[in-house]
Amino acid sequence: MKKLNLLILLFIFLSGYAQKGEGGMWMPNTIGQVESDMQNMGMKITAADIWNNQAPAIKDAVVQLGNGCTAEVMSDKGLIFTNHHCGYDAIQKLSSIEHNYLEDGFWANSFEEELPAKGLTVTFIDDIIDITTDVLKGVTDDMSPKKRQSTIDKNIAAIKQKTPQDRFHNIKIKPFFKGNKYYLIKRTTFYDIRLVGTPPASLGKFGGDTDNWMWPRHTIDFSIFRIYADKNNQPAMYSPDNQPYKPKKFLKISLDDLKPDDFTMVIGFPGRTTEYLTSYAVQQKQDLRDPARVAVREITLGIMDKRMAKDKALKLKLASKHASLANYWKFWIGESQGLKKFKAVEAKQQFEKEFTRRINQNLELKAKYGRVLPRLKELYEQLKPYAVVQDYTSEIFSRNIDLPTIALITGILEEQSKEQGNMYYTFAKDKYKEYIVNNVLKDFDKDTDKEIFAALIDFYVKNVKPQFISPELKKALKKQTPGQLADKLYNKSLLSSKEGLNKLFAAKDSKEFSKLLNNDPAYKLFNAQQEWIDKKVGKPVAKINEEINDLMRKYIKAQMLVFPDKLFYPDANFTMRVAYGKIKGYEPRDAVFYKPFSHLYGAIEKYKPGDPEFNLPQKLIDLYKKHDYGRYANKTDGTLVTDFLATNHITGGNSGSPILNARGEHIGLAFDGVWEGVMEDVYYRPEIARSIHVTDHAVLFVVDKLANCQHIMKELTIVDHRQTK
Repeated sequence: MKKLNLLILLFIFLSGYAQKGEGGMWMPNTIGQVESDMQNMGMKITAADIWNNQAPAIKDAVVQLGNGCTAEVMSDKGLIFTNHHCGYDAIQKLSSIEHNYLEDGFWANSFEEELPAKGLTVTFIDDIIDITTDVLKGVTDDMSPKKRQSTIDKNIAAIKQKTPQDRFHNIKIKPFFKGNKYYLIKRTTFYDIRLVGTPPASLGKFGGDTDNWMWPRHTIDFSIFRIYADKNNQPAMYSPDNQPYKPKKFLKISLDDLKPDDFTMVIGFPGRTTEYLTSYAVQQKQDLRDPARVAVREITLGIMDKRMAKDKALKLKLASKHASLANYWKFWIGESQGLKKFKAVEAKQQFEKEFTRRINQNLELKAKYGRVLPRLKELYEQLKPYAVVQDYTSEIFSRNIDLPTIALITGILEEQSKEQGNMYYTFAKDKYKEYIVNNVLKDFDKDTDKEIFAALIDFYVKNVKPQFISPELKKALKKQTPGQLADKLYNKSLLSSKEGLNKLFAAKDSKEFSKLLNNDPAYKLFNAQQEWIDKKVGKPVAKINEEINDLMRKYIKAQMLVFPDKLFYPDANFTMRVAYGKIKGYEPRDAVFYKPFSHLYGAIEKYKPGDPEFNLPQKLIDLYKKHDYGRYANKTDGTLVTDFLATNHITGGNSGSPILNARGEHIGLAFDGVWEGVMEDVYYRPEIARSIHVTDHAVLFVVDKLANCQHIMKELTIVDHRQTK
């Protein structure tokens, strides 16, 4: 029986590892290799309709929003849809106590009323070109990892030098399959983006942290922006003279009733997956690394929750940061639990056994790849003492506390000024200051940050070995408690207030700036701790990871050789991908089945007047009572479907991605995954992994019936095939 169970695990892993259909994150320029499978699942269009360099295609309507989300073009006037949480930061910057667009929503009724979203960008993908041969020119199998990378870097630099680029048209060269493939990606970026409409947070963030990653969801998670271009329809910086962009392609909206097993396709920019990890890496992730990061964020979020509940202005100020921290806090809990529940380590171990068996059958392959897995096992053992310390350090000193982040940014300015001279300081200091003000201070509350600092420093020194605590931090804590140290640093540091930063950046030259910075108590402490960690953790980890990365490249290449009949897709790396699947429910646990659709009446059931997570606008409640859903009601039962589940594999970065039907028509926006299946980035299981999408029925109901924003409605192309049946 035990042997049978292991064989089942191996079958599941091998099937999922190289399967077609659900689970894949396919590069759009190679989508032709799974076209027949997509059509067998129900797709009615062709691969050329998705990716085409000779004519407009769906890829021309999908854009990267900023550096972390996806959006799609929905009209011939550059209107774009994305998630509410993707527009959250931009909406927060435009909000104030008097005009709280986050809480109250915003709707422009003319082009003139649309609000410039400073700092937000939209990037189109013009082409993806395989340049593997050029990048790997001169690279040989017997090279050391350093020599290999040095050769690759020189080749990439030569390719970039020959490729014309400017502020609006640029390229990225990215490795795929751990460096076995390289692609050049041509991009066009627009910088004049304006807010057109957003629902209130009671809809766009309905359910808050409680419902995050959970099903059923009733969140109507969308926001609407517009791309502006110059008079020649080319990208330009913001100008009141700019005009709505005329795109190559925009998407039509389908109001057809959604049904279980309908074909679905998601196109977007997933951030990072690690589906090729070994069992040794997965073991550390589930048992050490995820729990470490969760523990740090629990402390931070507890302090933020307490303080935000007492102060509305503080709640608005910290809203974006809190949402960001809470998102992956919950994700890591689910990932660790899911990996254990579905025995990911055991499944990968069985795959590794089969891989080894096949390698050993071929003497040439055995000589070349036979030591890859045993050596990876040894390296992960070497990595184990550093893994948790590395996560504690990055969480505490880079993500959860703002003061060390400010110290890091100012330290970079000092370092660059030393290397490049005072002219660099004079030229760059205002940009550094502007970055701190716009990206750090907007979420910075001195008293909150101070309390978090004290709690996390106390946690850190109690949970790491003494060799990972710098002499300066040890000395400081001998004389005082973490709370007293926090008071001292935050009261005396120039980095903890706008006034102090103004004084620092008013330094007449780089020498004066350096003197002020190096006399600052917060900078001195954080810099000393960082240098200590770099020495005690960073250097040994970098050496181990260099060898791991080189071996992983070989491991993936060897898999392709010993499993020749399987199709492989690369891990996500913030490049455009296509994921296809079906609308489908799932069983989260024994005797429980979740249907794939949620409805407005479910939101009403959750409704708690005045509750920060489950409040609803009165007008929506009135429309619900009258069942006044307009043409957005389901034809079969008259309900309004708000969200639905599908088997498409998505991850961070896919937020805001269009989900399309079999005809390539827009039916909703991807915004989340189910908690039970969030381990899919490491170990995809089609029976449990589900993406969550808000329906266009719900989006248009809000825009049309709730907001009465005809400025938006008149631009959209809406098709309803139900009317012709």
